[in-house]
Amino acid sequence: MSTLERNPRSLTHPPRTGLLLTLPALAFVTVFVLVPLVFAVYMSFTNWPLIGSYQFIGIGNYTAIASDPVFWKSVGYTLLYTVVVTVPILVLGYVLAVVVRANRRFATVFRTIFFVPYVIGLTTLSFLMVLEAQPGSGMVNVLLKALGITDGTTAWLADGPLATGLICVMIVWAVSGLTMVLLMGGMQGVPRDVYESAEMDGASWWQRERSITIPMLRRTIAMSLVISVIGSLLAFTQFYVLTRGGPGTDTQTVVMYVYQRGFVQLQLGAASALSIVLVVVIGLVTAAQFRLLREKD
Repeated sequence: MSTLERNPRSLTHPPRTGLLLTLPALAFVTVFVLVPLVFAVYMSFTNWPLIGSYQFIGIGNYTAIASDPVFWKSVGYTLLYTVVVTVPILVLGYVLAVVVRANRRFATVFRTIFFVPYVIGLTTLSFLMVLEAQPGSGMVNVLLKALGITDGTTAWLADGPLATGLICVMIVWAVSGLTMVLLMGGMQGVPRDVYESAEMDGASWWQRERSITIPMLRRTIAMSLVISVIGSLLAFTQFYVLTRGGPGTDTQTVVMYVYQRGFVQLQLGAASALSIVLVVVIGLVTAAQFRLLREKD
């Protein structure tokens, strides 16, 4: 009898080895994810201030959310922002992926150019946009004045709809590169012989895209959409840098409102309750993603 037959576990490590290898990751998740989450849930049932004593108030913070007009205004604005940017990000990302998916000349250069805005990061891009949106001197006004669209003195960040439009354009430009990379990876996984068969049958380019590429990218498209939606629901950086939620609360997102309640009004209990509600919403969106991805399995 061979050694392997006598000891079938000789090629595997003892179970405790796997446990020891995963302990650092488990400890990291416990300390930096689970413990703060449990503590936040506890805080959401109190009137916890930043400084001073607190009292347990049950579901008071959650019932107050239902009658908070500022919160619901921020929810409506966040949903509007999400709807406005999600489709353009997907469409532009798809177009860019089509442009760079082939191994034609300069394709690598274009991939880099299209992806660079995402690598730079929203914080840097937002501070640059603050400069470029200045009345009279910013590049946005200079360009629009040269095209005869405006007189070059538009205060983009002082008006709610204008600021929203500017931020949406910046986000679509900045994030489309990520969608491009995701979709391009999916496109490169489509067998070439499928396209060749369709081409021999007389299918046009659009027919091949509609009948082959898009159906085979269903999972990648779904993942891109969910990433975009979750990122939009959690939007904070660009609004904090560019408008601080203003003028007034015209550009205040949900996360901005949570920040205001927790670190400006110092109502950490209420902010925790708002955060838990947001976590639940993101969890539902993620669950929808998993269901969508395994629909045809």
